[in-house]
Formats: sequence, C-alpha cells, structure tokens
Amino acid sequence: MTKVIFYEKPGCIGNEQQKALLARSGHKLDVRDMTTIPWTPEMLRSFFGSRPVHLWFNQSSPRLKSGEICTDKINEIDALALMCQDPLLIRRPLLEVNGRREIGFETSIINDWIGLDMSASAVGEGCPKSNM
Repeated sequence: MTKVIFYEKPGCIGNEQQKALLARSGHKLDVRDMTTIPWTPEMLRSFFGSRPVHLWFNQSSPRLKSGEICTDKINEIDALALMCQDPLLIRRPLLEVNGRREIGFETSIINDWIGLDMSASAVGEGCPKSNM
C-alpha cells in the first residue's frame, strides 16, 4: 500500500473521483486542503517538474476563463506568486509519494508511477462543474 499525499479543493467532484480511484487501487490517502496550505514559490515549483508554465494552471478557474490571467504570456515567477496568493489557480490535484511530486491527474503518468486500477471507468482531471 502506497501512501499518497493528495492536495485537493474540498468539494471538488473531480477530486472525489480521483481519490476513489486511488483508494480502489490500494493506495492510502493523506488528504489535504490545498486552499489552506501556506504555499511558497519553492514548495509549489517542486510539483511542476519540466512542464511549461501554462500547464501549471487550473483551466477551470474563472480568472483564466475571463481572460484576467493569460497563461501563455506569464512567466514562472509571476505565476508562482499568483498561485501562492490564490491556490484555486493551481492545477489539481497535487500529489506526493515518497518525495516525488506531481500535478494533475494524468492517469498514464500515475499508473506508471504508483499503479492504478485501470479496469475502472475513466477518471480525468477536468472539473465536472463549471465553477472551478
């Protein structure tokens, strides 16, 4: 059994489905509310790896949808500062297992990393609701 630290937005239906798949796959979850974590740029940066900055963002965020934030024109430093101020901008979930950190719920990456019960129905990372 693998312990997965799972940073979520409480009440997010997508996160609920993701947690259920991880639990069905035999993983033990340590669930944390990402909106209450005192994020620093260094802490957040460690989840993003080599992904381009625009892939760090929650595409369902009203601030992105409205055009207030244009993710293809923002630099890393500004993106991290915005996310520390407004954690709902962060693509979720954030996952941590044995020191390795990842962002989002890309099932192929997670399956290769810790294993998933792929016989279950598809679970992605999009938010089934339109409000983040």
